[in-house]
Amino acid sequence: MGISLGVAGLGAFGSTFARLFKLHPQVDRIALCDREPERVARFAEDPSFQDKFTPADAYGTVDELCKADLDAVAIITQQWLHAPQALAALESGKHVYSAVPIIMVPDGDEILEWCDRLVRTVERTGLHYMLGETTFYRPEAMYCRRRSAAGAFGRFVYAEGEYMHDVDDPRSNLREVKRRRLASKAGAEWRRREAEYHARGMVSGPMHYPTHSTCGPISVMGARMVKVSCLGYADQDGDPFHGGEFSNETAQFRMSNGAVCRICEYRQVGHHGIETFRIFGSRACYKDMTWVDLDGTVPVTVDEMRDPLPDDVVRAYREGTGSDHYGGHGGSHAYLVHEFVDAVAADRIPAVNVWEAARYMAPGVMAHKSALRDGEPLEVPDWGDAPSSQRRA
Repeated sequence: MGISLGVAGLGAFGSTFARLFKLHPQVDRIALCDREPERVARFAEDPSFQDKFTPADAYGTVDELCKADLDAVAIITQQWLHAPQALAALESGKHVYSAVPIIMVPDGDEILEWCDRLVRTVERTGLHYMLGETTFYRPEAMYCRRRSAAGAFGRFVYAEGEYMHDVDDPRSNLREVKRRRLASKAGAEWRRREAEYHARGMVSGPMHYPTHSTCGPISVMGARMVKVSCLGYADQDGDPFHGGEFSNETAQFRMSNGAVCRICEYRQVGHHGIETFRIFGSRACYKDMTWVDLDGTVPVTVDEMRDPLPDDVVRAYREGTGSDHYGGHGGSHAYLVHEFVDAVAADRIPAVNVWEAARYMAPGVMAHKSALRDGEPLEVPDWGDAPSSQRRA
């Protein structure tokens, strides 16, 4: 027996995931939610959706969606709404998938408070929360976790992770993304909220969205970040996008396993967008689609690196989307959807659970705090491991 699931947020990104969730063979019924009614209408008029979606499952607000008789909710709304909407869905008795980041607001202490509230709510309710961090299911991450589990790296000594995304990257222009978000009803609300933060002297930085770069090293090494020193590069061009604050932040972390990790989050850089990592061990290393040890270098292909998906899932995605059934962000989308749906159906904790998600988020918050203090070393908070009885294999 499959599950019922509602998708909140049907912009360009959310629409992609709505289709993948609908196609999954373990989803029997799908509900759709957006404050812009024309977005829901597009799916209501799509014949390919009518086997799992009915007009009764169209909603205009997340509050309405939370009152529906659904097993789970996927939150793919604006970044400042993720945590409060996820918490509301959990409190209504629903499992939650949330797009990244956990939340993005200028106040780092508030971000940490939301991490704490989500962890405590999951612990209290026994419901499942999964962060949709794409790096976790990039081919290189899956490959390196397998090699790590086999002990092939030896002792971890160093890692690097980076997310370089210039605001004017023609393949994904962040100015245009921001313009579209602010043009919506939620965007108008955010303008007012953001002004309140700025009046309090609160400013964000790239490290408030760290998950694309922290996830790889943390998930492969199975270690957490415990201490950070971070330096920022302040925009020198007067670009209003950056608000005169840090456009780039570079952090060095001490890991719980003794390794050192360097993380870069850059939004002003003459480089094509990149979301990647490198791992160095005492016996072997991974970098740039190659496995390296003292005997030499062995290239690895994307197909070699990927974990397999169940045949029925691949068949459903392939028939519904065409040959590129893995989706975007390095082919991670199909894996993210499958992991959450299967976890809910099997009542098991998902791979990118709330404890794991907090470990990706909190280091960035503390890195930004360190950058504001000119690199002062700071401790990184942690909420512990997922319950051992439910921890992913």
